[in-house]
Amino acid sequence: MNSEAIKQEVNKLGLAEKILLVEDVWDSIALSNSELPLPDWQKMELDKRYKEYKTGKQNLHDWSSVHESLRNKHK
Repeated sequence: MNSEAIKQEVNKLGLAEKILLVEDVWDSIALSNSELPLPDWQKMELDKRYKEYKTGKQNLHDWSSVHESLRNKHK
């Protein structure tokens, strides 16, 4: 089945069915996460940040303070 035929079938679904389908598709993508390529520059950046975290050189913020800061910034 080609993508256009899939779109036509999806359009026939109700909202709840579409949401369940999206969840299923997302779950299948998450299962194959290890297959996603990671460019060298990204790996190097992650390694650098992890090293900074482990040595205490990185400032960490809990989600509630980040959320509050963003909300205040965009008022």
